[in-house]
Amino acid sequence: MSASPSAKMPIISWACPLLAVAFYVAASSVGFKDALPPGVTGIALALLLMPVLFGAIFAAVYHAETIAHWSGEPYGTLILTVAVTVIEVALIASVMMSDANGSPALARDTVFAVVMTVCNGLAGLCILVGGLKYREQSFRVPGAAAYVTVLIVMATLTLVLPNYTRETPGPSYSDSQLIFVAVVTVVLYAAFLYIQTVRHRDYFIIQAGDQGWHETHSMRQLALSGLLLLVALVAIIMLSKKFAVVVELGREAAGAPAPVTGLIVAILILLPEGIAAVQAARKDALQKSLNLALGSALATIGMTFPAVTIVALALHTPLTLGLDPSDTVLLALTLLVSTMTFATGRTNILYGFVHLVIFATFLFLTFQP
Repeated sequence: MSASPSAKMPIISWACPLLAVAFYVAASSVGFKDALPPGVTGIALALLLMPVLFGAIFAAVYHAETIAHWSGEPYGTLILTVAVTVIEVALIASVMMSDANGSPALARDTVFAVVMTVCNGLAGLCILVGGLKYREQSFRVPGAAAYVTVLIVMATLTLVLPNYTRETPGPSYSDSQLIFVAVVTVVLYAAFLYIQTVRHRDYFIIQAGDQGWHETHSMRQLALSGLLLLVALVAIIMLSKKFAVVVELGREAAGAPAPVTGLIVAILILLPEGIAAVQAARKDALQKSLNLALGSALATIGMTFPAVTIVALALHTPLTLGLDPSDTVLLALTLLVSTMTFATGRTNILYGFVHLVIFATFLFLTFQP
């Protein structure tokens, strides 16, 4: 489902957000809050939750693309990136505030899973899909270099350095260190956004592929899409906590490791960007795909980490940040390979396969550490 200026708004684009809100109200009224109701009712709610939640996500993609067609690049990709990051922050914060499901490592596991999924799974899939159809695709090297450079610094500060500080034992920062890293992360992300949207917009746009991006939409349709996008995102935020309950029950029943919860949450919140990025690659707009994919990884750290820091400090909740040695190796490998992939300005299917192999390794080690 993609936005088109000439087509009428599909029924599911407005029905799914409203259905998601109605489902939340109905499920909460029968006792589905922090735990599933017992018996057949709980099973039925768990089964219905999946299509309702995914319907809201697809509707959010449609409306975000409608607005993006009007705003143009790189602002269009930022709309979806920021929207998905809001979902991520709300979900992590809600789980952190829950006594039943709270985990000091959830933020780390989710952020790491987002980075690995974006830089390897999503980027690899986009490169492979585009390479199979067009043999080679091009993008702007300065823009890709900016993404990777900022990502290396952010990932090191938030996921690696906590293992090597001496003020507090273990993979954690002290309160003062946490505040400092959160502040510099926000400053760095703000500087990147200034470069992307004001000072060097041309780094993130390929003019030949930008033709036709500014489509004609009526202001009424844009206003309606903006409202429905807000409704869809609110519904996703509300249902994500219930989704986390179902995921946690399934993980415990399957005996899977705790990081699996972070992985599933990451995949859920990345669906809107993932769909839009793959669609762009199929249309030979790899630059847009990279803006979505790599931009979401930066937004995850640049916006999610400071927000989670505020929640942790306000609630006096411990925050585990440093990665295990095996995960640190995978992160370093990902950043190294990404540097090589985005250094030439052109990609082919080999780069896609390489990133997908790293992602498959990450998935395997998540379930079999």
